[in-house]
Amino acid sequence: MKYRIRHITEYQYADRVSHCYNLAHMIPRTSLRQTCDRSQVKVAPHPAFTSRREDYFGNQAFHFEIQRPHEKLIITSESDVEVGSQRSGINLDFGITCSEALELLESSKDDEVLLAREFILDSPMVRATKALRAYAEPSFTDDRPLLSAVANLTKRIFEEFEYCPESTTVATPLDEVMANRKGVCQDFAHLQVGCLRAMGFPAKYVSGYIETLPPPGQEKLVGSDASHAWISVYSPREGWFEFDPTNNQICGEQHIITAWGRDYFDVTPLRGVIFGGGENPILSVSVDVARLA
Repeated sequence: MKYRIRHITEYQYADRVSHCYNLAHMIPRTSLRQTCDRSQVKVAPHPAFTSRREDYFGNQAFHFEIQRPHEKLIITSESDVEVGSQRSGINLDFGITCSEALELLESSKDDEVLLAREFILDSPMVRATKALRAYAEPSFTDDRPLLSAVANLTKRIFEEFEYCPESTTVATPLDEVMANRKGVCQDFAHLQVGCLRAMGFPAKYVSGYIETLPPPGQEKLVGSDASHAWISVYSPREGWFEFDPTNNQICGEQHIITAWGRDYFDVTPLRGVIFGGGENPILSVSVDVARLA
């Protein structure tokens, strides 16, 4: 499937900003199932400096500086991406079991396994606590295939947690999400990543977009698509597999990857430092994911 993605972020400040320094993760990355054919980022006001580099995790990081006064900031990212499904023929009922995966993660000296083990460690926004392990354990019996166990955990999070945009912010800790059983895609991805790490399995936080389709007979609204978050789990000898706990899905062609890292902190769409601006800037975000012929 080929898509054209247009992501517009706009800040309206209460007071003048004298200058700012920013880092954006808005350029889709290339992966085993995805190729970014074209991308551009436009900034208004025109920046004094821009640079584009590959970060530690292989994501495309875009830096820019604005060194003149402004009261509005608009970042427009547009990309053409070709997306495929995950490897064909995934059968959740076969493959390496949970106990076999843990043994290989502990003993293997394979480079891929050693690199994957980094994603078992705690990160700024996800700590593998006893509470997360206790929640995850019923899904992970020793003789159960690992991918089947992850799919079961995905289903449980989908069924036992309520999607409620007003219940959390980007800084809401996981223990609060666990206590209230409410959140959004970022929270559910953090929750599943924390559960997997608590069980000893490498897990990444994945940010990107998901294509939304209008009801039958209706036209798609401009800006109706959304930024999204899901997870990727590593199974030794089998590779990385993506699951979406918000929608109880194995990720496919409608899941478009922007970046991955340890948690949201590594892949924030936009962050930076501003000088001035007053309090409570007004933020608006519009995302369009359009299929190309």
